[in-house]
Amino acid sequence: MRLDLLLRISAKIFIPFIMIFAFYVQFHGDFGPGGGFQAGVIFAASIILYTIIFGAKKAQKDFPIKVFHLMIPIGVIIFSGTGIFSIINDYNFLDYDALAHYPKHGQHIGIILIEIGVFVTVIGAMVSIFYAFVSRGGR
Repeated sequence: MRLDLLLRISAKIFIPFIMIFAFYVQFHGDFGPGGGFQAGVIFAASIILYTIIFGAKKAQKDFPIKVFHLMIPIGVIIFSGTGIFSIINDYNFLDYDALAHYPKHGQHIGIILIEIGVFVTVIGAMVSIFYAFVSRGGR
């Protein structure tokens, strides 16, 4: 009998809830504590937990490293693209009023876009760093 059976079953139950909680923190960061960075760390922690419990080979098969390497620049593009869109429309960099007809709507859209960019970048960076440390042990 495998001694880690309880850990594996528990992880399969809890990891999806951890990921859902990360999305909760992401999309409720406007109204309370949270936002892109915190949500990104929580989501990355769920993937790191998966890697610790199921092993690096299985984790890198299920969550390929290339995806996380792509997430870093995609998040930066979302963040900077929001600011560049403002400049193109004759506003200051990251002036969210440029994003919608009404400034209040633009503020909401801008904050969501920026937080999504941070969320994606943090997940990519955290998991990439963890995978880099994991792969060092095999050499």
